[in-house]
Amino acid sequence: MKLLTFAFSFGLTIGYGQPRTDSLLGKLLATNQNPIFRAVLRHSDRHRLQVIYTRIDRDKANKPTFTNYYYRVDSTEYFNPASTVKLPLALLSLEKINRMKQPGVTKFTAMQFDSAYSKQTKEWHDKTAESGYPSVAHLIRKAMLVSENDPYSRMYEFMGQQTINRQLHGMGYVDTRITHRFVRMSPDENRHTNPVRFINPDETLLYAQPPAYNPDPFDARRVDTLGIGHYAGDSLIHKPFDFTGRNKMPLETLQQILKATLFPESVPRKQRFGLTTDDYRFLMQYMSQFPGETNYPKYDAKQYYDSYVKFFFMDSLHHNLPEGVRVFNKVGWAYGFLTDASYVVDFKNKVEYMLTATIYVNSDGILNDDKYDIDSIGEPFMYQLGQTIYQHELTRKRRYVPDLSRFKINYEKRVNDDRPTVKDVDN
Repeated sequence: MKLLTFAFSFGLTIGYGQPRTDSLLGKLLATNQNPIFRAVLRHSDRHRLQVIYTRIDRDKANKPTFTNYYYRVDSTEYFNPASTVKLPLALLSLEKINRMKQPGVTKFTAMQFDSAYSKQTKEWHDKTAESGYPSVAHLIRKAMLVSENDPYSRMYEFMGQQTINRQLHGMGYVDTRITHRFVRMSPDENRHTNPVRFINPDETLLYAQPPAYNPDPFDARRVDTLGIGHYAGDSLIHKPFDFTGRNKMPLETLQQILKATLFPESVPRKQRFGLTTDDYRFLMQYMSQFPGETNYPKYDAKQYYDSYVKFFFMDSLHHNLPEGVRVFNKVGWAYGFLTDASYVVDFKNKVEYMLTATIYVNSDGILNDDKYDIDSIGEPFMYQLGQTIYQHELTRKRRYVPDLSRFKINYEKRVNDDRPTVKDVDN
């Protein structure tokens, strides 16, 4: 079955944007003299660069006001969102748990995945979890801390393709589509999702969710292709890679979902997720906690260093964040795209802002060849972008000093035990 963008009978409207660039952000970016950074700006079209810098100002009651500044932001210019889609899946999964109202079922309840259709796989246990079982909470930890892929696929299976897209579209995120797991499956196989059960510690059944199928039609009027060729297995196909049926999330949508996560009262009510105070606190912790602070999973702190999934503070030389800085974010990287949606807090200097950006680094124009310019261009550029905005924010005058205590979190401390560390995950 051919994958297309969703169009539902309740009246979905598709938003078509125009490229936007604000002079303030353009001038700010022009101050950075780093040669890699300047080269990307000179060829920003080729790199499909999009940036949203969000200034946050507080009033005397500490109420925030958000001002967005744009650089080449265009909802019609496709970029692959990669792992950034794990954020809306985490939010939807927490919301679903709350809506289920099943006695004994919480985000911490053990769950097991069965198989009922082609290519589906079982997952009954998780040795990286303290309980030894998957749970919504543990899936979110793994998806946020180092951006593991399997937890995303399991949240996709828990939610179901139809529910994911209908809910996001109903909330106003209309130009978004989430159509597949992060494993090789056909469009038809991705329409089918696994049976899931929640269990007691003794493995007796609490709740069983049957397998689901999405019958909704899609609309492929907007075709998204990229590159001059791509690999299918070992064969080079001399045609652009077709992203038309793949995941899609415009940069403004990603930024708005992050805002809805951290500042839910600042977005329209229909765009807020049905989360509890504890849910928000949980998400905030694992979006900003370092892998080396975490006990379950016990990630290898050398491989998964503090800035591992913090692109605006990470390059080959910088593996630690400045003193007092925490970043609440979600990154993604795939097909030569690097994307980061971040809320940065500097408790020492009383600074806060949001920064969301995507860049495409694939000089040979071939996709699926694992030859992308991530190390030489992508990561250095994102670091320089992050530092440009951070240094600007350190000197920007504010009428009122923000009270950032809401974002102060008591993070875990790694316990020195005999368990081996987790290395080389699929992300």
